[in-house]
Amino acid sequence: MCSICLKQFSLKKIRGIAEKNKYVLIVLLVGLFIILWPVGGSTEEAAPIPVQADHPLAFSLEEKELRIAEALSRIEGAGEVIVVLSLRTSLEQEVAVDEDTAGRRETVTISTGAGTQSEVTLRYRFPEFRGALVVSEGASDASVRLQITQAVASLTGLGTDRITVTQMQQ
Repeated sequence: MCSICLKQFSLKKIRGIAEKNKYVLIVLLVGLFIILWPVGGSTEEAAPIPVQADHPLAFSLEEKELRIAEALSRIEGAGEVIVVLSLRTSLEQEVAVDEDTAGRRETVTISTGAGTQSEVTLRYRFPEFRGALVVSEGASDASVRLQITQAVASLTGLGTDRITVTQMQQ
């Protein structure tokens, strides 16, 4: 057979298969179209804004360190404890942003009464801890170090590889 005959045979075979399964092909094409169709508004996300110190959800790293240190000092054999935490991210507030047809972006606000307005918050991103250092009088005892490490891990969500417990200087 010649190569032209083979091409015609293949095209006839493909047309025959397409004719028999035309409804399946239509459904597949419509599904593909729906999957690839862009959904929603702008693909740009609102920039996170640091939360003000007087905000009800405000986060105090020093207060958190003191509370953890107080709890750890109650572990038998721990003695005096100092906790230092480092943060990967701080508390951020993501506000709603509206974009008009000209591309101008404005923060979405709502009236809260008495002529005041408030930004519409989409979500809060709470701080993530990067690591912890615990200095303890009783850190020379392995069981105390283990208890402190496990307690800090459960309070901060850190893995034990990101927590260092050391002996306090005498």
